[in-house]
Amino acid sequence: MLNICMNKYIATVRIRGTSVKTVVFADSTTHARLILQYQFGMDSISSSPSLLTQEHRGYISLEEAIAKIQPIKPLTPEQGRIEALKRQKETAAKALKAERDRQRVSKAQKTLFNLSR
Repeated sequence: MLNICMNKYIATVRIRGTSVKTVVFADSTTHARLILQYQFGMDSISSSPSLLTQEHRGYISLEEAIAKIQPIKPLTPEQGRIEALKRQKETAAKALKAERDRQRVSKAQKTLFNLSR
């Protein structure tokens, strides 16, 4: 008969922008990390899983954490175009601000160079 020893590991995962402590049963830290990545996604783990000790409190079970995940309703094509245009507008505004800042710094550097002569 096999004697499988599963340990409790605690980790913090991000669920819809909220950090949640959860517990997972696994053989090792690596196994716990892989289980959490499979359940919540590759970039969802905020803190690496660590062996659960008595001082850890305030965690929820893996099932409760999964229940908190709500599916995101897909956008209609019209909504998608509007969202894409909003992102383009924000990107263009950031690029415009960066270029103005760059030109302002360049002008100030030229002024300082001319004054130091």
